Amino acid sequence: MKHTLGRLLLCFLFTSVFLTKTFSQNSVGIFDDHGDIGANVMPGSATYIPHTNQYVISGAGYNIWGDHDEFQFAWKKMKGDFILYTRAEFLGGWVDYHRKIGWMVRKTLDGNSPHVNAVVHGDGLTSLQFRRTAGAQTEEHKFKLTKANILQLERKGNMYIMRAAIYGEPFQTDTIPGIDLGDDVYIGLFVGSHNADVMETGVFSNVSITIPLKGESDGNTQMTLGSNLELLDIASGKREVIYHVPYSIQAPNWTPDGKSLIFNDAKGLLYRFDLATKNIIPINTGTVTRNNNDHVLSFDGKMLGLSSWVKELGGSIIYTVSSDGGIPKQITPKGPSYLHGWSPDGKDLVFCGQRGGEFDVYKIPSAGGNEIRLTNTKGLDDGPEYTPDGKYIYFNSVRSGSMQIWRMKPDGSDQEQITNDEFYNWFAHISPDGKWFVYLSFLKEETPANIHPPYKHVYIRLLPIDGKAIPKVLAYLYGGQGSINTPSWSPDGKHIAFISNTDVLPEK
Repeated sequence: MKHTLGRLLLCFLFTSVFLTKTFSQNSVGIFDDHGDIGANVMPGSATYIPHTNQYVISGAGYNIWGDHDEFQFAWKKMKGDFILYTRAEFLGGWVDYHRKIGWMVRKTLDGNSPHVNAVVHGDGLTSLQFRRTAGAQTEEHKFKLTKANILQLERKGNMYIMRAAIYGEPFQTDTIPGIDLGDDVYIGLFVGSHNADVMETGVFSNVSITIPLKGESDGNTQMTLGSNLELLDIASGKREVIYHVPYSIQAPNWTPDGKSLIFNDAKGLLYRFDLATKNIIPINTGTVTRNNNDHVLSFDGKMLGLSSWVKELGGSIIYTVSSDGGIPKQITPKGPSYLHGWSPDGKDLVFCGQRGGEFDVYKIPSAGGNEIRLTNTKGLDDGPEYTPDGKYIYFNSVRSGSMQIWRMKPDGSDQEQITNDEFYNWFAHISPDGKWFVYLSFLKEETPANIHPPYKHVYIRLLPIDGKAIPKVLAYLYGGQGSINTPSWSPDGKHIAFISNTDVLPEK
């Protein structure tokens, strides 16, 4: 059956080649155009499948190497810095082990153009290739990793950074500085067969072009970039952008009925996003209108906990309100207080609070009352969240010198470390069945351990509830603060919702 489907798809692609050459080349998905690079190359094709958000590209040509190239290229003209991302795989068995698939940045569409490409070969060789000037010999940095299917290529001025991984694993990275392709370049996906008489086909999924923040972000960076509201299928890793805005929205909560997501914007307002209609409905919170991204639904979905800025009370204050909206009730007497979890029975809230200059985890009755301090070690303790059975509170702590995931019993006893690796790990969110948790991982080279700024290269990772396994990377994204601060599992445990970020893409 697989071979039959492959032949049918190839027949369809060759038909699309004829149509492309008969009429004219047109835009393909997010790309301006496509075509064959090089002279007298067997005609290739590029097709976008909106239903699956995939690009299917077929190309021939002698090679992408030496002093000139021959291949099929789906391209877009770009200026400035960018981050290119895809999951890339060949279709069908290979003819030549040097067939190539990946991302490319070119100065021109000439066959001998200077370029940089992030490439995987038919035999699994993964490398960063580049030609410094027109007609020069192509150079290569080989990765220790082979058979990568996650490829990212970033430009920072004249420096190019390639990141590659086998899906589920962290990136390996290589960098080449001093490649001047000019500000205005052609970026795109490519397939080359390494055989002028053979057509090879690649399938590209989860394709994205990100325009990063100008400069570096820190804990004081204002969140101004655009936002993608994404759903991720836990089993397959498929991502779908279901909503995009050119400003900041943050921290989606999935309602227990599975019908809606709740998020905030940078102005402090809250909205309900209907998943079926894609309609946005403002949530009335009365005069409490400076809400941040620490908002949490109760387990039964009837109540919504808010964290909202009140200068006179010391910062963020916790409130509760009906999930349909209404007049919020103040819960914490002073700030900063950042809500992160409800108890399963709805009787208690857990939050990160600064008291006496120290951030710790606290518990307070959801109806209001006295705070109970649950952690008291030096350094930041944050992100507390109950397991669905109520037996544990998971949280993140920098007490070991590195931000890692911990857990404790609801009375604060038996505090134990769950993760211990080379990343800074934040915000454990427990699956509805209590068997797994997802969390956000920052790179040590990009941020200090005790802050979680926006606009960084981060991972969303998955672990069994006890942490006793190798973490799986579910999503590679540009985000951080506001991406997944609060619980965002679908009620059936099959998906998570999160936010990725990008500046506004230039118009075609």
